[in-house]
Amino acid sequence: MGYLATDHRSDSMPIMTAMAAQPTSRLMKMRRICGYGTVVAVMPYMLIKIVWTFGLFLPNEEMGEADWRAINATTAVLAAVGILLAVAFIQPWGQRLPAWLIVLPVWVGTGLLVPMLVLAPVLGPAAMSQDEQAAASNDLWAYEQVLVMISLVGVGIGLPLALAGYAKARWPEALSGPVDPGETQGNTRALQTTVARLLAAGCVALGLVKVFWAAGGTLGLDADRLSYRDMWWHLLSLSTGVWAFAGAWGLLVLTSRRGPRKFLIPMAASWISSGMLFSYGLYSLLTNLGTKRPSPESDVAHLLAGQAGTVLGVLMGMVILMVLHDRRAALREAV
Repeated sequence: MGYLATDHRSDSMPIMTAMAAQPTSRLMKMRRICGYGTVVAVMPYMLIKIVWTFGLFLPNEEMGEADWRAINATTAVLAAVGILLAVAFIQPWGQRLPAWLIVLPVWVGTGLLVPMLVLAPVLGPAAMSQDEQAAASNDLWAYEQVLVMISLVGVGIGLPLALAGYAKARWPEALSGPVDPGETQGNTRALQTTVARLLAAGCVALGLVKVFWAAGGTLGLDADRLSYRDMWWHLLSLSTGVWAFAGAWGLLVLTSRRGPRKFLIPMAASWISSGMLFSYGLYSLLTNLGTKRPSPESDVAHLLAGQAGTVLGVLMGMVILMVLHDRRAALREAV
């Protein structure tokens, strides 16, 4: 999209002059604290995943299999990317990186981490208690779990805050100002509105299904696998449903330009929701195929829900880019 392809420092200077001055010392301080804090927090997670990839200090025998090693290697790479992003947010050279190189991994990362951050206080202790009751892991695993949870919470808090400071300096139109910046010739608002309504309907439908399952509904589930509905599954289903509803609301506000006066709230809701639906949908499909872990959903329902989330997330992201492109043009004309 044009928003990503045409991002240059010189192009955004008029907007930056109108909406925000050069980053203040307070903003830079927040970016640095959160950026370095993210690096420190994610290091234990990355090191643990690397160790597990090589088959060392494994919690159980199952994680020594090739599919689990591949997953651990992939998450180690993602952790390394998170570290590089955190450093880029606080270094001058990060301002010169291509927009897509920042936006794409951050979109996926915030979609994965922010919803998990909300659930961490419940899911973390629940997972540790479950492992203790099952006696399926060694004593070292208890300490490894603590480090993993600290890392996830740290990066879930630090990376979005560092990103906020970075985006405020580089793309002020993405965070500041009113929902309605005005109209420009050649805008895509009509297309945005039509697509957003269709996507909102899809999000509501997916959300209703997820909330129905989380509340105990069994339609679409495999009767022989109902015992696999543990606390993790219920909470993740509920989280997906809630974020799907939030994304539908945010997308309708962004395209209709009615609702909250501030742009940040619906933008954040749409951004996190789209990234969450894409990343969790894709992760669910890949892990189910890779680890062969049973899922309570029937094969068809699991496939449809995962693919629906992935497709909705991508299309929502495209609408967000169109909104930001028109918003930048309108704010540039207003200067």
